[in-house]
Amino acid sequence: MAIETVRIERDSLGEVEVPAEALYGAQTARAVRNFPISGLRPHPDLIVATAQVKLAAARVNHRAGRLTDEQARAIEQAAQEIIDGLWHEHFVVDPYQAGAGTSHNMNTNEVIANRANEILGGRRGEYKPVHPNDHVNLGQSSNDVIPTAGRLALLRATPKLIEAFRKLADAFCQKAQEFGNLTKTGRTHLQDAVPIRLGDEFTGYGAALRRAADRIAEARLALTEINLGATALGTGINAFPGYRAQVAEELSRITGFPLRPARNTFEITQSHADFAHLSGAIRNAALEVIRIASDIRLLGSGPRAGLGEIILPPVQPGSSIMPGKVNPSIAEMVNMVAFQVVGYDHAVSLGVLSGQLDLNVWTPLIVYNLLWATDILTNALEVFRTRCVEGIQANEKRLAELAHGSIALATILTPRIGYLRAAEIAKKAWETGKTVREVVVEEGVLSPEEADEILDPVKMALPQDPDANQC
Repeated sequence: MAIETVRIERDSLGEVEVPAEALYGAQTARAVRNFPISGLRPHPDLIVATAQVKLAAARVNHRAGRLTDEQARAIEQAAQEIIDGLWHEHFVVDPYQAGAGTSHNMNTNEVIANRANEILGGRRGEYKPVHPNDHVNLGQSSNDVIPTAGRLALLRATPKLIEAFRKLADAFCQKAQEFGNLTKTGRTHLQDAVPIRLGDEFTGYGAALRRAADRIAEARLALTEINLGATALGTGINAFPGYRAQVAEELSRITGFPLRPARNTFEITQSHADFAHLSGAIRNAALEVIRIASDIRLLGSGPRAGLGEIILPPVQPGSSIMPGKVNPSIAEMVNMVAFQVVGYDHAVSLGVLSGQLDLNVWTPLIVYNLLWATDILTNALEVFRTRCVEGIQANEKRLAELAHGSIALATILTPRIGYLRAAEIAKKAWETGKTVREVVVEEGVLSPEEADEILDPVKMALPQDPDANQC
């Protein structure tokens, strides 16, 4: 006897072929055919978060007498299995799908309904005694389920990113201590400037990364306000009085997050400004990463014709044609990832500003971009820390050579001989190829002993207020 490869289901548009073994049903099958766009699947954190919403709703509806004991028990077990990592292969809708995430919501409803009916001894596709819309989606709409699930998924994902930033900051601060007494030439406008300690430069990197982490942590807090129970537009139609508060409390117990009902359900259904706030914080953090990784590449440039002030750990050959060449591959990768994160933020911004009237329908795009930005940036920072920053070495000979030869040492002379005279000395040093020390001694501006004392780059690099520059 031939094994059936498909089953026939019906929805409001008519009959649909569904793979026989699929836990999803007709509406998901339509979505798979309608949206063969990227080949991507829903983010695992979004799958889990949507199942958590369904679990909370089932418990609250059961307590209100809207689900039977049998229906509630089966829905809860099916949802918990998904939360625990089972059945994720049956979530198949492309992130680029119908607006508001209706397809993903129905994918979840159908998987839970079919699994619940199996638990109760039924067959996939029969939807008795548990129906995807009537029971799993009871008192819900895609318009409150998907934004809530998106918030939960990001609350779940972003702590890893915050931790990655803080660990990277720690690594830079550890290097700052290691390099604390090494003086180098500072640079502004990519031109030589007054001396600075390499350690102080690295404290700046560490402090910037800590601040970036703090900004993400602050923006993340806004996601604890949810519109679950607002249903279609914010009125709460098809829910019951008190449902919003009860489901928020139940969802808090399930997730461990301090969730609260929206202060204004219409505002939070219309506006995705909270997502934009988080995206902006992640983008700004990525901008800092781009700046710092670019500096690391520049400081390590060489080995003979570049700055060469630091030595990066070699991780792979740098050229298919030039023997012996080693590139700053990790820092380059980090920049690529951070560029992509900035691009994700732009897509989020377009989604947020394009909400119209009573609903922002671009939630699938917004949540997808934020989740993947969080993932790839987290991974990149971890690799940057362990494969690059922790292995950075100072090129002490090169640092000293450039620091003592810098024309910008003439800056320390201005209180003594004036700006114009100091500029003349700097110009002569540049034109003759001599050091500033050699010029001032030759011209009798300073004695050799005075020159050694005043033009010491190590002393010049000491911060006036060291306690104000903690990493």
